[in-house]
Formats: sequence, C-alpha cells, structure tokens
Amino acid sequence: MFTTYILYSKILDKYYIGYTGQDMHSRLSKHLANHDGFTGKAKDWQLVYCEIFPTRPQAMLREKEIKSWKSKIKIGELIESSI
Repeated sequence: MFTTYILYSKILDKYYIGYTGQDMHSRLSKHLANHDGFTGKAKDWQLVYCEIFPTRPQAMLREKEIKSWKSKIKIGELIESSI
C-alpha cells in the first residue's frame, strides 16, 4: 500500500505534499528529524490529509495532481472535505 499525504507547518504556514510506501508514523518522524530539505526548515509538521492507494504509480499520480493545483485554498478545501 502507498499513501499520498499532506503535512502542514503552522510556523511556516505551508503545506508539504508527498507520497510514501512506508507507514505514516515512520515517514512523519523522518520529516521531523534534522535534515536538509524543505521539511527540515520546521519541526512542527502535522499530518492533515492522506489517501491510500494499492500501487506506487497511483499514489505518485495523485501527488502530482495535488501539487499541480498550486493553490493553498484548493488544498485547504480538500483537507476540509475529508474531515
């Protein structure tokens, strides 16, 4: 199983969109660890949305679709619709 997910940092007021084949707890721990890269800039990332897919290509396609929106409002609406 693969997960497309959205993280949110209140400090940065930014979303991070990704996908993984790992369990989300492990993946989030890596985002919160000290490292270079976009999510290394803050330590308050929270999982705010996820979708599960049976294959990697499906998860990758959904990640690309969400990233292509380039709209914080549209991403926020997706998150709100899942609550």
